[in-house]
Amino acid sequence: MSQGPEGMELSSRAPIRKHSLLIALGGNLASSVGRPQETLKAALKLLQTSGAVIRATSRFYHTPAFPAGAGPNYVNAAVRIEAPWEPEKALGVLHRIEAQFGRERLQRWGQRTLDLDLLACDDIVLPDRNTHKMWRELPLDAQIGRTPEQLILPHPRLQDRAFVLVPLADVAPDWVHPLLGKPVRALLEAMPERDRADVRPM
Repeated sequence: MSQGPEGMELSSRAPIRKHSLLIALGGNLASSVGRPQETLKAALKLLQTSGAVIRATSRFYHTPAFPAGAGPNYVNAAVRIEAPWEPEKALGVLHRIEAQFGRERLQRWGQRTLDLDLLACDDIVLPDRNTHKMWRELPLDAQIGRTPEQLILPHPRLQDRAFVLVPLADVAPDWVHPLLGKPVRALLEAMPERDRADVRPM
């Protein structure tokens, strides 16, 4: 501690850095709190009690299961939050909240009570541009069988999925992908009309 005017103590601690995070929410199975839309609402409350400030929440949407035939249709949404979490810390918080609603990671892209995907943290690129490019351009059949061992940011497939981009456009239409150089609204406009039409407001 140092002293300011009139002997007042001044804190030497640096201010806690707040990050802007974009998160996708989804689910297609009932949880302990009810239907998927109720689970998403409860998850938003838990984000707040975990230390996040919610800046914007999208509408809730009905979307077809991905990949096709993978189970009941989903409820999807997106949220923009501010929190003092580095990316790895944020991922840990999201996984803890998922577990509270019975999420089990038994099958890639399988049915689930709750899915919380960290889409972006500020304009951070992880782990590096080349690794991101490799995962971003991975063919669909390879995506099904491979899971990255480290956190990839921005989410390597957010630009390919209407069920992510439509809600994301509600909360962060002007967020610019740091590698693609395009805002969310432009990424969404580039999606096939049929894919966009499949994402229906509830």
